[in-house]
Amino acid sequence: MNNKIAIQGGAASFHDIATSYFFQEEKELVCCKTFRDLCEQLKSGNADLATMAIENSIAGSILNNYALIRQYGFHIIGEISLRIEQNLIALPGVKLEDIEVVRSHYMALGQCEEFILKHPNWTSEEYYDTADSAKNLAADVKKEGRQIAAVASRKAAQIYGLTILGESIETVKENYTKFVILSRDKQKIAGANKAAISFQLPDRVGTLSEMLQLIVKNNVNLTRIQSVPIVGKPGEYMFYVDCEWQNYEDWKRCIGINSIAKDLKVLGEYKKGETIHDYSGSR
Repeated sequence: MNNKIAIQGGAASFHDIATSYFFQEEKELVCCKTFRDLCEQLKSGNADLATMAIENSIAGSILNNYALIRQYGFHIIGEISLRIEQNLIALPGVKLEDIEVVRSHYMALGQCEEFILKHPNWTSEEYYDTADSAKNLAADVKKEGRQIAAVASRKAAQIYGLTILGESIETVKENYTKFVILSRDKQKIAGANKAAISFQLPDRVGTLSEMLQLIVKNNVNLTRIQSVPIVGKPGEYMFYVDCEWQNYEDWKRCIGINSIAKDLKVLGEYKKGETIHDYSGSR
């Protein structure tokens, strides 16, 4: 039974919301402050699976997370994308004109920069998680944080008893984050039509072109390619690639790129994930 899911952040974080959409049924959360902590919880067996953000439509790929998946030898068994709606949240009774400090994860603050800049008297303050910035505000039993607002999901306001002062304050409304589901063990996923792989290429002319031609020749669609410098090896790169197919046999032939690539690893074979467009944060 995969009942314990490690996530970065706390209850009502976007990791929590993505997890609830992917699994449908209720799961026990193992809440982690960092992605490395998430990996350690999964590695140790304190969690059965993990949900990890891997890409944002504005900020791009979260490169360190790809490196962590490879480093820990985890397997991607699923994915889901979520439209990110950010809200300005405060203690009950607080008005917009009372706010002096806005607190949240640095990425959330950046996503709402246009709204925040309309209030030049506000100071932005980074916190490790969106939902926990709201939780911390709600835990202020003396209500000394009446000049502080958090940026978080609608669900965070609901479960922590806070008031929404500004709805959907993100600058770009079509802002999506992709999350992957991680397992310690390789799993055979019925209907798999997507894979994530990583590899290096020999230092000679034309190797990347050869690899791409082999992928296309086998009717496999390359949907993302990302090169990342290898730490401690100047001038050397690790490539991370997502592929999709209609016929699994095409994909099996495509893995023949191991004749070109070095250190090829299949990070996971899984079904292309659902995209949640109509997001209210209330699930």
